[in-house]
Amino acid sequence: MAKLQLIATATFGLEAVVKREIEGLGYKILKSEDAKITYSGDERAVVRSNLWLRSADRVLICMGEFHAESFEELFQQTRALPWEEWIPADGKFTVNATSVKSKLYSVPDCQSIAKKAIVERLKQTYGLERFPETGAAYTVKLTLLKDRVTVTLDTSGPGLHKRGYRVRDVAAPIKETLAAALVQLSFWRPGRLLADPFCGSGTIPIEAAMIGRNIAPGLSRKFVSEDWEAIPKELWKQERKAAFEAIDYDKDVRILASDIDEKAIAAAKLNAEEAGVDDCIDFRVQPVSKLAASENHGIIICNPPYGERIGEKEQILKIYKDLGRFMESNPTWSLYLITADKAFERVFREKPADRRRKLYNGRIETCYYQYYGQRP
Repeated sequence: MAKLQLIATATFGLEAVVKREIEGLGYKILKSEDAKITYSGDERAVVRSNLWLRSADRVLICMGEFHAESFEELFQQTRALPWEEWIPADGKFTVNATSVKSKLYSVPDCQSIAKKAIVERLKQTYGLERFPETGAAYTVKLTLLKDRVTVTLDTSGPGLHKRGYRVRDVAAPIKETLAAALVQLSFWRPGRLLADPFCGSGTIPIEAAMIGRNIAPGLSRKFVSEDWEAIPKELWKQERKAAFEAIDYDKDVRILASDIDEKAIAAAKLNAEEAGVDDCIDFRVQPVSKLAASENHGIIICNPPYGERIGEKEQILKIYKDLGRFMESNPTWSLYLITADKAFERVFREKPADRRRKLYNGRIETCYYQYYGQRP
């Protein structure tokens, strides 16, 4: 198998989580930078990473890195890369680019020059003047940063947050990759009760259940590289089979998912059924004021609503107070809460959070507040 340099991209703030996941799969980290982790692997690593990475955005193959200040340099160095190892004669490929603080700032020009360079390389290899483009799809990405060019090939297709279980949505759902990271950044483990009193369409409870049962997040979806000749179909078969066999239905996974909105709970139930974890999640239509602790040392992981309008603000203050009362009367419980509301900590309770972490929910800057209960 070929030795490859792979890149897992991640939302700002989740790099450490993604790095741990890659190491958990047994791969060596080469470098960790803002929003991307570079590691070494082979074709099997491409398959396994797509199936198993919970908090990464996508898995890329690094084709090459070089310095370019002119279009000629960009053309020659892109043409020098071994495109024929991945793109067959009938391959259909597109080129996307981004440019930050680089002399080559015109993105459309960078894209067309890179495309021309790849076509020239493939013409030379296959002895063709025209390409049918009837085969598998390939997306080449150029990232120009301060005249340094990183050229990658996307192996995922739609982002890894698209697990395939979201059959019904509610307004402003949290991304699956972020929800999985929130769970992995908490002290929750199977055997402890997990509650989400603002569950919406059920993303946090579903991701927690999948983590608890060791269900590979990519098991129910397709990836663009499944159609590639360069990655044997047998690898996908073997790795999917291994992932199915790794599921642990005997784990003690108990999750309470509640929300004041009936429609949200109906959506969450459907999504949990689709994910195959509806049997370990107890869904309830109820406000946070009705949350009751049926046992000690439970954990709340939640993404409460945050609104800008006056009426919403009053409702949100009430939510914080209700949550604060619950935490005060249940000192063994821990709370992990993500919000963009800068006033949260001040209103919630007198003592500050034990830990804060800056994370991004899409483009929104948020803070992940962590309050630790008494240890079991």
